[in-house]
Amino acid sequence: MTGSEHHQSCSSEGNGELITWYQDALRGEEAGFEQFRMAEKAHGSWMKLYLEGNTSEVLTNMGKKVLKQYLEALAAMSSALSKQLGKYDMYSMIAGMVYVFQLLLVLLLAMPEALSGAAAVDLPVLSSLLSLPFYLLCLLLASVHVWVCTSAESSCYFCSLSWGLVFAAVAFSSAMFCILISVAIRRLSLGPEIHGKSPVRSSGGEWSLSELDVLLLAGTVGHTLSLAASSFVEEEHQTWYFLLNTLCLAVFQDVCRKYFREQRGSGNEEEHLLPSKDSHSSVHPKPEIISEKWLALATPPFTLVCCRLLRSLNQTGVQWAHLPDVSHWLNSSEHKMILSLLSVFCLLLIYLLVQRHCSLVSKVALALGLLGVYSYRAAVGNVLFPWQHSGRTASKGTVEARFVYVFVLGILFSGTKDLLRSQIITADAKLKSRGLWEIYSGLVLLVSLLFRAHNLPVACCGLLIQTLMARFIWKKLHYDAAQTTIMHYWFGQAFFYFQGNSNNIGTVDISVGFVGLESYIEAPAIFLTALGTYAGPLLWACHLVCYLSSERERTPVAVSHGCYCLALLRSVPAAAYIVLVTVLRYHLFIWSVFSPKLLYESMHLLLTAGVCLFFITMEQSPSSSKF
Repeated sequence: MTGSEHHQSCSSEGNGELITWYQDALRGEEAGFEQFRMAEKAHGSWMKLYLEGNTSEVLTNMGKKVLKQYLEALAAMSSALSKQLGKYDMYSMIAGMVYVFQLLLVLLLAMPEALSGAAAVDLPVLSSLLSLPFYLLCLLLASVHVWVCTSAESSCYFCSLSWGLVFAAVAFSSAMFCILISVAIRRLSLGPEIHGKSPVRSSGGEWSLSELDVLLLAGTVGHTLSLAASSFVEEEHQTWYFLLNTLCLAVFQDVCRKYFREQRGSGNEEEHLLPSKDSHSSVHPKPEIISEKWLALATPPFTLVCCRLLRSLNQTGVQWAHLPDVSHWLNSSEHKMILSLLSVFCLLLIYLLVQRHCSLVSKVALALGLLGVYSYRAAVGNVLFPWQHSGRTASKGTVEARFVYVFVLGILFSGTKDLLRSQIITADAKLKSRGLWEIYSGLVLLVSLLFRAHNLPVACCGLLIQTLMARFIWKKLHYDAAQTTIMHYWFGQAFFYFQGNSNNIGTVDISVGFVGLESYIEAPAIFLTALGTYAGPLLWACHLVCYLSSERERTPVAVSHGCYCLALLRSVPAAAYIVLVTVLRYHLFIWSVFSPKLLYESMHLLLTAGVCLFFITMEQSPSSSKF
């Protein structure tokens, strides 16, 4: 039997369940079922000729025709069945998409002002609210809402809301539309010059993109486009691993170009090839320059090695998730001592990397907190103390976890106090920077508590890469805020998957929601679970703001630029993915692949918005620019 003949037999036998379901649901009245019946009759005629030994060209052509009829009938039945069983609230979905794209367009139109030297965006909010088009739009949208809700045959979420919420939503959408029109008109009339401020990285009114800029933009856009395929969504971690490896190679090229051209004395040529030249390198002693050179050259390869090791720690995705990984080996009872030694080493390294930016009190609190982290893991039976027997009964570790929470709150309180002092009492940039670093240290301590013992190398390697990149790459090569932000974003996305996460809800570790709790309490459980799941992107976003705040000698509005770029990086994929999910709502994998990814994107966007709003609020001071 040929391949087409075998396909025909499988098509008739392997889709019986679909046909039965379809027939029961639609009672055989649809055209798809009639097409299937015709294909069955044609298949019977073909089988009769085949059994009679007919080998002419008529049999081959007839087989191709039967196969085509089967495929068309199955496609028609699948489409009809999806429409019958999947009913969507299109009015509410379209309204939500309108709000999302209005906010996205505001971000895009505000780009020249947001990335200018003043980082101040002037939105005509008051004039829009007092304009006649605003009230006309409110009346029009309210009329459309009444018409849709009174003529809808099925229930609608937007129609079930109270009139107060509906009026607020209508007013918000009308105001955003008027603001968009005003900003667009102003942008067309003023061109690239916004209130006398030129966009960042412009030269002679034109944007100049380096090789690294092209890579960062192409990678970000390419990842967004890849979300249209279910296979790329299932194995998204492979996309980020590839982009991160490519980024390390591009950075390594920049480092080689800088130091080896400097060694040959090609300073003028380097100025054109590498926009991130370190103009202060000549003031350092020669031995320090040599050691700095080799450390900078070793940072990208070392980053690649760390990322390769972390990929083997947790298998994720779909294709290779069933294979054993290093975490399974570490968590086995035979290797508990190795896991204990690894945890001790990681916690010591975390302390050494984080304590550099803390005050004396916070350093002591951090040390005691990390000791409490190990005690918690020993209490729940993940690791061992030297004097502890392996047969000891494990407990919940509630006391140890709450012990760590006390020091986390203490460090966060110390950092918040410094931030408020820099905001209210004195405009001290160093005090603000120390406050941000201490908040970051408190988050690192909390993440160390929430991470399982085998995942501590993920946090440890992340902090080590951040330290090396900040010391020898971002600072020495003078990458601007936009470049640094995209790099942090890429690293954060990769570390999300290094933790063992995927786009499947089944990989969410809900046990972190019970750390330090005797029973389930909704608000703390949701907060801890979200923090444990998105620890990688959150720590990299916080490190971005802390790093930019400590590098104010380059530009005083670097934090504003970074927060804007981070918000844009999260908004564009989320908005594009909402459209893709809406278009593919009848896709076979809509509930198993696309919908869980939408949930992940929404939660990630919410956390990113919270981080950006917090740090932008902290940025507002009498001496700082308004974003």
